[in-house]
Amino acid sequence: MLDSVDLFPRDDRVTLVGDHPDIELSWAEISGALAGSDPDSDTARSRLRTWVRLRAGLARLGDPTLYARPVGLPPGHPLHPGPQWVQTRVPGEALDLGLGVLGLLDDPDEVVVVPPSLLRAAGIDISEWWPRQALELERTGRLAAERLLREGAAPLRPFGDLDVLTLLGSTAYRRALCEADPVGWRTAAVPMRTRGWLDLGRIDPAFAAAAALATEPDERGFERAVFVTPEEIVMVSSLGRSARHALEDPPAGVDPWLRGR
Repeated sequence: MLDSVDLFPRDDRVTLVGDHPDIELSWAEISGALAGSDPDSDTARSRLRTWVRLRAGLARLGDPTLYARPVGLPPGHPLHPGPQWVQTRVPGEALDLGLGVLGLLDDPDEVVVVPPSLLRAAGIDISEWWPRQALELERTGRLAAERLLREGAAPLRPFGDLDVLTLLGSTAYRRALCEADPVGWRTAAVPMRTRGWLDLGRIDPAFAAAAALATEPDERGFERAVFVTPEEIVMVSSLGRSARHALEDPPAGVDPWLRGR
């Protein structure tokens, strides 16, 4: 009732009803959805609500293979479902690639990351999904790079159904960006999944970290700047306490007549 979910609890299962075929959830599946959280806690209710909404969304879609999309996320990201979700790890260990499903929830244009355990519970075999999605990622990455190079100094932004993090998972995308630079590699700040900036010589070193902290966790990108080459993505080491260091810098010399009185 609290989450506007129509269901009928029974001794051995729960039946979800609504604008989709009826879905049978065993109590074992529900226990797995809680992932060990206290059943009376807000965390448990949030996890179960998300699980139920995803299961209902899969039932509405029909054939989910038509809506599968690649997704890139840094390890430890709030949306990252864990090692079992990873199909490919980009060398450098800053970015993992896995599967999402387009239009699974309220926004028809949103690609939603789905835990493999939920897909298994829904009886969906994804073992053959990734090769096709990997090819699509490379094709889209080439097109996105061509657009970016035509636009010159424009920021990195999504292309089609793929956000900036996912595009950086494309070898073709990274290669095109790096070949356009005489050095052969690029620096980038991608503090959010939908925006990024290349070549950070004119950007405050603390910008990437500060912008990431100011972004909602689910929409966050890389927490720090990254080095991008055709072969890998490497996150730079911690900048330390940049704000304190800036405040400790001595003030610039000012002529006495310019000082406030």
